[in-house]
This record gives sequence, structure tokens and C-alpha cells, in this order.
Amino acid sequence: MGEGLTAEQQLEEIRNNLTTIQQKITDTCIKTGREPSSVRLLPVTKTVPAERLRIAYSAGCLEMGENKVQEAREKSQILEDLDIKWCVIGHLQTNKVKYITRFAHEFQALDSLKIAAELDKRLQAAGRGMDVYVQVNSSGETSKFGLSPDEVENFVKQLPNYSSLQIKGLMTLAVFSPDLERVRACFIRMRELQEKLRQNAPDGLLFNELSMGMSGDFELAIEEGATVVRVGQAIFGKRPLPDSHYWPGFG
Repeated sequence: MGEGLTAEQQLEEIRNNLTTIQQKITDTCIKTGREPSSVRLLPVTKTVPAERLRIAYSAGCLEMGENKVQEAREKSQILEDLDIKWCVIGHLQTNKVKYITRFAHEFQALDSLKIAAELDKRLQAAGRGMDVYVQVNSSGETSKFGLSPDEVENFVKQLPNYSSLQIKGLMTLAVFSPDLERVRACFIRMRELQEKLRQNAPDGLLFNELSMGMSGDFELAIEEGATVVRVGQAIFGKRPLPDSHYWPGFG
């Protein structure tokens, strides 16, 4: 998708894809009695070249999700003339924290107090905050990052110690399976965990957001309460290699 097309054709293609996805979001919300505005579409731009992202911005992609810090950092520098909100959605190593606090608006993969402490230290020094989601391993797969559901409640009790982290909610990668009921079970687990946290989380932590669902399963995720869906290939086309190459721990 996009190969051999002019910039104008690429713009039209991305606009059409965004319209299709937004219509699916709207239809699913209406079917489940939700307001379509309650679901945010986060375009996932990993492996998409910066020049194509400039076109995507013109098509309406004002937020962009990246899972590799170096790639995100480079793109943010190339596209610094655009008002893009960058979201880091992949596992973060401590030595990379200093980079994301310079350009990222949001971090969706917090699963370590060590990372929380380093983020907070860097953000405090910069005099700013950051929206953060706690990553949960809802499928129980050892290849995936994230806290087990049983660990989350104790983990979040520590988060008020890091005042620059604005905890928005939870994020997960569901099991990668053609069995939709196995996928749905991951999303149900997240919704139930969210409800539990809303009752028991420390004051000031609301956990209103659930980031779950990607190109192949975002409608299912919305049915089970997703407020953020992370969609890449349905907008930009298939990647040249499988997700496991770009996103360690995925499927």
C-alpha cells in the first residue's frame, strides 16, 4: 500500500482508510450503546517512512504511536515542524528514558517501578508531566511484556510516588489468535481489572482509559470497553516483515 503512488494519491488512500476505520469505530460504538467520541484512534506508525507520515499528518493523523525509541526519536526530529503528539507504545529500557522525555507526549508500556522512577526524575528535571498507561500481560504469554493481572493492584499503589506521571489507564496486547473468543477473553480480563482498580486504586488515579485492540481486533476491543485502539496496518498497509520482528514480545 502506498508504493508507486504520488503524494496526492497516498493522501487520498490514507484519508479513505481513516474514514473506513472511523466508520467501523462509530458502528461498533452504536451497536454497544457507546458514544463514538469515547474511542480514540491512535495511528501506529512503526516502519512507516517519515515522508509518508508527513502525508498522513495532512490526512488527519495528528498523533502517532511508535514502539522503538530510536525510530520514534528520529522521526520526531525530521517532522519537528509538525505539531504531532508522539506516543511510545513499546517496551522501554532504562537507558532510553532520557530520550522519550524529550519528545513523547504519552507512554503506554509502563510495567516497572524502575522505569517509573527514571521517567519521573527526568520529567521533574524538565518541569513537565507525561500521560502514562500501565501495560498488562492479559494473555499470560511469556513472550509478552507487561505485568500479570494479579500484580497490577500492588504496582499501582506505588505510582503516587511519581508525581509527574499522569496515570490514564491500562494497555494490553491480546493473544494473537484466529480464535476470537480467546482474544475477547483478554479484553474482558482488562475490563474487569479496570473496574477493580477504579474501586481500589489510590486517590487521584482514575484508570478511565483502556488501550487495547489493533488492526485485526479493534472492533472486538471496543465491544469490551476499549477507549484507545492502536491501528497501523489498516491505515498504512502491510509491513514487510511480521510484527514479531518490529515488536519483541508480540505474537
